[in-house]
Amino acid sequence: MDHKPRPQETKPCLMDHKPRPQETKNMLKNKDFRNLILLGFAGTLIFSLCAYIFAGIKAVFLILIFGVALTAYFAHITKKRYEALERLNDYLTLVLAGGTLPETEEQEEGEVSILRTNIYKAASILSFQNELLKKDKVRLADAIADISHQLKTPLTSMMVMNDLLKSEDDPAKREEFLATQSNQLDRMNWLVQTLLKLSKLDAGTIELKKEAITAKDLIESALKPFEIQMELKDIETKVESTDITLNCDINWTLEAIRNIIKNCFEHMEAGGRLEIETSDTNLFSQIKIKDTGCGIAKEDLPHIFKRFYKGKNSGKDSVGIGLALSKAIMEDQHGEIRVSSTEGVGTTFEIRFYKTII
Repeated sequence: MDHKPRPQETKPCLMDHKPRPQETKNMLKNKDFRNLILLGFAGTLIFSLCAYIFAGIKAVFLILIFGVALTAYFAHITKKRYEALERLNDYLTLVLAGGTLPETEEQEEGEVSILRTNIYKAASILSFQNELLKKDKVRLADAIADISHQLKTPLTSMMVMNDLLKSEDDPAKREEFLATQSNQLDRMNWLVQTLLKLSKLDAGTIELKKEAITAKDLIESALKPFEIQMELKDIETKVESTDITLNCDINWTLEAIRNIIKNCFEHMEAGGRLEIETSDTNLFSQIKIKDTGCGIAKEDLPHIFKRFYKGKNSGKDSVGIGLALSKAIMEDQHGEIRVSSTEGVGTTFEIRFYKTII
């Protein structure tokens, strides 16, 4: 069978509009258009009468021809302008109906052309924002599903523990069940608090207040909550800090750095090593955090800052929002976090505080 090629689909153009038969009739119903025609003919008759009185019949014919031609010309110009406005009206109706945005190709000068271009720009912006809203709805639905899944696991565990506690008489077992419930409650509390922080950052309801702090003091404060855990796990910490001052929101920046340190700590075996060093350039100040953990798989590396993403080397209790929060905090301060990793060797995070907005 012979297959004829399907005609290529073309995007509708704003000017692909032929005057409809009723448009000419509708023009005569337009008060301004009728007044123009009447004024033209009335003026022509008056000038013709004056010409007949003062110059004779020949002047009358010249005035009549000139008056009719001039009136017809202005009527034609006015009709074209109203047709252009009608096309703009049809275009706006299409936009409001959610149709495909036609392109504007005419490059004429004049008020109508400028209005046409501005309407197209406004409609394009609205269309783009509408697409963003649709994507946000999809992301919100996915986030709610992920949150439900993350909360479901500890809730299920607590319900099981609660049922066991009702029938368990052994004090040692009851203590064990209570400890498990306490751990699950801590996990749920951390998850909810982190999600609230992310939501506030997303909504722009948090005003980050920049203050001056030395990199040394910032790193010491960030490491403090992990001192006991690192000692129990025999993890060596080496800090090389230059004498630099950072301008940042101290509390939120500590949150970002601690989440990164926590990620490094969770992926290191006993006897590992954590190195933190600072550097300063004309463009940015940097805190580099390097661990000797299991590393991040190459295929996981581009996704580790995505919310609820869990790579193949993630721990069983990992939720996947700590690094996402760190990224959001740094970006809100016009900074960034870079990461490089080799499986079996370790991971390096570079936290950059830019001195100028890039």
